[in-house]
Amino acid sequence: MTTTTASASPPPTPAPKTTALDEPGATAAREGVPVQLRGLTRSFGDAVALDGLDLDIAPGELVALLGPSGCGKTTALRIIAGFDTADAGQLLMDGQDVTGVPANRRDIGMVFQSYSLFPNMNAAENVAFGLRVRKVSAAERRERAHELLELVGLPGRAEHYPHQLSGGQQQRVALARALAVRPRVLLLDEPLSALDAKVRLTLREEIRRIQLELGITTVFVTHDQEEALSMADRVAVMKDGRLEQCAAPAELYARPATPFVAEFVGTMNRLPGTVRDGGVVELFGHRLPIDGDAPASGTEVDVLLRPEGMAVRTAEDAASATPGTSGERADDGGIPVTVRVATFLGAVTRLHLTTESGVQLKADLPSWEAHRFTAGTRCSIRPHDNPVLVVARSAG
Repeated sequence: MTTTTASASPPPTPAPKTTALDEPGATAAREGVPVQLRGLTRSFGDAVALDGLDLDIAPGELVALLGPSGCGKTTALRIIAGFDTADAGQLLMDGQDVTGVPANRRDIGMVFQSYSLFPNMNAAENVAFGLRVRKVSAAERRERAHELLELVGLPGRAEHYPHQLSGGQQQRVALARALAVRPRVLLLDEPLSALDAKVRLTLREEIRRIQLELGITTVFVTHDQEEALSMADRVAVMKDGRLEQCAAPAELYARPATPFVAEFVGTMNRLPGTVRDGGVVELFGHRLPIDGDAPASGTEVDVLLRPEGMAVRTAEDAASATPGTSGERADDGGIPVTVRVATFLGAVTRLHLTTESGVQLKADLPSWEAHRFTAGTRCSIRPHDNPVLVVARSAG
């Protein structure tokens, strides 16, 4: 694979959403608005946080900003919110330049990693706080607070104070508070990272349900790949202040635009291969088509292969399928390996394998058949005949 430039597939145009919440007086957000980031740069001393970031977000779309610590995703979110100022570039909302507009005039709702609830206010009062600042009548504040608490799954908790609520419930109140003012854009800054695994799973499903119901344009910052891939319409992968790729989760996983995306999203094997004539790469004696432009024939490369991208069979299976072979090498192009560790991951089990030449790799199997592959088991692997990505051979 030779492509190294950032890739951003065009943002989808969401279909109009019609729900009961769209009725006058209900809790629906306004129609989602487009957001465009144009060449945003931001430095802190010698550290470059954003380096010409460009990103288009469609009305009603949920885009996750994903990347390692220090990649610039939180800085980008703070600039959208108006809590920080870009050194250069533009921020457009609904076609209007809001680069210099103060945070309190941007009409944005934000949910933080810490719940930031007022401890001396009950849930309803916390939700209604922004409405009170906007001089909304007390009756309307109460009505909307109760509607939103029901929307986020907290009916009957209006009179509870933060210390009487669990972490997940407090984050739901924070979400309701952000939605109460009917913002044009909703920003989520790692809102689930402080919660336990089961609550995170439940709440991320609830956030996605609510976001779809309201049709609100949403930007979600996370370092959790599973969160990003399961919740977002598109995932924007960032590195060193730049956009590596922005695409739908399935496309991002199957067709990463750069080696960084390929190895950052999901699990990837880097396996030694050699480019051959005809746009193929030889891997373990098996020739696979190259996805993208092929380097010159004879080039030593690393082949990027997902753990599910190969078939695994026990030595007995391979021998029975290819009568007359010694088991050292199957006629189907498989290569003998030994299981070092088998890790149960629920529906799949990950096998950590070693070839006779010492190459280590991972392969995923359905757990129902993985019981045959315990530590020390001799087996055979064969890559599936799908196009693969290749990158320059890594040192060592």
